[in-house]
Amino acid sequence: MNRLWTLSNGLTMLRAALVPVFCWTALQQTMWFGFVAMAVFIVASITDAWDGRLARQRNEVTDFGKLADPIADKALTGAAFVILSLQGHFPWWATVLLLIREWGITIWRLRVRNRVVHAANTGGKLKTTLQLIGIVLAFWPQAAWFGSLIQDAGLAVLWVAFVLTMWSGAVYARELRAA
Repeated sequence: MNRLWTLSNGLTMLRAALVPVFCWTALQQTMWFGFVAMAVFIVASITDAWDGRLARQRNEVTDFGKLADPIADKALTGAAFVILSLQGHFPWWATVLLLIREWGITIWRLRVRNRVVHAANTGGKLKTTLQLIGIVLAFWPQAAWFGSLIQDAGLAVLWVAFVLTMWSGAVYARELRAA
């Protein structure tokens, strides 16, 4: 299907449009904007959970969606990791490794998508879930109720996600050599 205007593509476009809103609010570093940033991130993450499911259920899988969905996903989580590093909450070396893995696998999957179907493996799905949870918790405003404790919990979850990200990246790299 080559239609651009479908509900699932609309959700993907909404997620992409929310990335700069998330970035701006997250960089304000006030308690109120911190909660707004978290809310924007949560809404964007929900669109990620629903766009592919709706596309398959409604038989509206499009070339645009196949291309735009992973780009919007990586833009959202990548922006969050960059902001966490800018704010000194997550080391730059880890963010750079995550970005290389995420964008490298995404580019590879897009390049081979017409020849081979490479669905996300269990490790990839788990790392995405942990990344999303960890990011939400890490952006909890420090001045808010149990702020520092919740942020620390979020960063701990992000470290587990980091390990899973590197592991699942290695699994994909093995698939790349085999393809």
